[in-house]
Amino acid sequence: MSGAQKIEYSPHLEEMLERALKDTEGFWGEAARELHWFKPWDRVFEWNYPNFKWFLGGTTNLSYNCVNRHVLEKGRGDKAAIIWESGETGERRTLTYSQLLDQVKKFAAALRALGVEKGDRVTIYMPMVPEAAIAMLACTRIGAIHSVVFGGFGSAALAERIVDADSKVLVTCDVGFRRGKEVQLKEVVDEALHAPNPVQKVVVLKRGSKDPQMKKERDMYWGEAFDAGESAQSDFVPVESNEVAFILHTSGTTAKPKGTVQPHGSYQVYIHAMGRWVYDMSDRDIWWSTSDIGWIVGHSYVIYAPLLFGCTTTTTQQQNPK
Repeated sequence: MSGAQKIEYSPHLEEMLERALKDTEGFWGEAARELHWFKPWDRVFEWNYPNFKWFLGGTTNLSYNCVNRHVLEKGRGDKAAIIWESGETGERRTLTYSQLLDQVKKFAAALRALGVEKGDRVTIYMPMVPEAAIAMLACTRIGAIHSVVFGGFGSAALAERIVDADSKVLVTCDVGFRRGKEVQLKEVVDEALHAPNPVQKVVVLKRGSKDPQMKKERDMYWGEAFDAGESAQSDFVPVESNEVAFILHTSGTTAKPKGTVQPHGSYQVYIHAMGRWVYDMSDRDIWWSTSDIGWIVGHSYVIYAPLLFGCTTTTTQQQNPK
């Protein structure tokens, strides 16, 4: 093969590319209007090197667009939002959009009852269970910032990410499952929290056959957190487009893990646009991705993009800690 081959695009794609280059703000403004905004933006883009902002002054909410919008505006309340299957235990669960909204509201209230406010950080260290998605959506619903740590990481990696995110609440499971055996996630958490850390409360989803060790005043079960949140508010919080939705750390394979941040506005617009233009997503799809929520593909194409479209997303188990 000699020389570089010219890539040929369809006329429609050529037109898109030309418009994106000539009218970048108009192009992305049009893409953003496909989602819900409580207040329209004043300006699409601002670049003051080395910082940039998107959809300045606009208020939105990532969780609202993923869940509330489908129930309240799109008539998808009875549609399956999440189908979860465990090859390890044989469990199978389906949550409709209405059921997902109910669970997200309850856990949002639980977080508020634990003292979590807008801007606070919450670490999520869980297998690929529906409650992991519920916890993520509950955080973004109230303007809290979630920091998901891959459930295959051990105590040192977990501890480093907790401290770096300055998380006041940690959400986990007592166990995960791998090759038919229980993997003691709560023990990993307890070991991680031996060192000085900012965590005040630990919420534990019980799935195993034995009761885990629970530290008095700090630890509580998922159901107990729900009970504590019965008298708390679960209202969603409109946030400015550039306010942070989540922190996700790099792997740390070659250097100290770095906490990357994604805001509510531009993140949802980008993954929604990529879902449409690259994957041809629609609300007719049953969607599956091989990734885990410990990585950005899992955030984007297991949880957030499919739910932004009103898809049915499917989740499965994950690896054991190393």
